[in-house]
Amino acid sequence: MSPESLRNARTQNDSVDEILERYAAMVYRLAYARTKNRFDSDDILQEVFMRYIRSAPDCQDEEHRKAWLIRTTINCSKTLLTSAWFRKTAPLSDTLSFEMNERSEVYYAVLELPTQYRTVIHLFYYEDYAVAEIARLLDCKESTVKSRLHRARNILRDKLKGVAFDVQ
Repeated sequence: MSPESLRNARTQNDSVDEILERYAAMVYRLAYARTKNRFDSDDILQEVFMRYIRSAPDCQDEEHRKAWLIRTTINCSKTLLTSAWFRKTAPLSDTLSFEMNERSEVYYAVLELPTQYRTVIHLFYYEDYAVAEIARLLDCKESTVKSRLHRARNILRDKLKGVAFDVQ
């Protein structure tokens, strides 16, 4: 291997390392929001970055790269959740023994939502995506995203009625 190709390989490895460092938490949180299982989320995180390395997408900017990773995370989690293996297995109890910043009643209430509502809530509130961007990422109409957000908020409002929040 020539010194030039070695430098290019090293630069590419550095960029993958940087991308992993920058986006791993986002991919993991979205995978966890969709699967509600840390082991499946670990698998999805690994699969998303393996696909990134294998396909080496040509991203024009960071926003495009972030959208690619989100779309791939959604696709991987959808594949897992609809697989015959997943449907025929019984879930083990999964306790949250890792550090998460989101330890509020609201976050746990969001995890109890159906997948379609969890996904739009996560992208809208936790990843700060606009309705139009979410519609593009989920490949659906903006009105569908708005309806899902509205329904999810109503469900959350009912679930969290009477819960006292510590405002700081």
